[in-house]
Order: sequence, then C-alpha cells, then structure tokens
Amino acid sequence: MHEASLVNDLIKKINTVVLEQEGTRAISVKVKLGALSHISSEHLQQHFQLASKDTVAEGAHLECQISEDLKDPFAEDILLESVEFEV
Repeated sequence: MHEASLVNDLIKKINTVVLEQEGTRAISVKVKLGALSHISSEHLQQHFQLASKDTVAEGAHLECQISEDLKDPFAEDILLESVEFEV
C-alpha cells in the first residue's frame, strides 16, 4: 500500500497548509509526481478522492505534473507544489 501512504501524507500536508493559513477548505492542489513514485496521475486521483473524504481537501481539484528526473532526490515522492484554499 505504498500509494495509500503517499496519499495520506499528502492529505496531512494539505491539511496543515490550509489550517495554518486559517483557511476552511482546499479548492485546488498542485503536486509533482516523482519519477520513481510508482503511481500514475489517474491512480493518484482515485486514491486522493477516497483519502480526502471528510477532510479539508475533499472536493479539491488535483493537478499532477510528472517528473522524469530519476536522479532527483525526491524521485520517490509526491511533492506538494501549491494549495489554493477558501478563507
């Protein structure tokens, strides 16, 4: 369940960003999928929809950029690039 762990970590980061900025819910989230993250954009979308239920990220639009850099130190990760949220 590598995907579940990555997505749960992503949801926690989104939650932290939104709450630290005194937001109410995420509207749009941009992520970069590392070349070695072993998850497709479509698969991440599915996991994100399930994992975000009843969180500040529920219903947020998820935009994925895919990195092909195998030497990137974050090649195994899903990097949170930005979060747009409601106040």
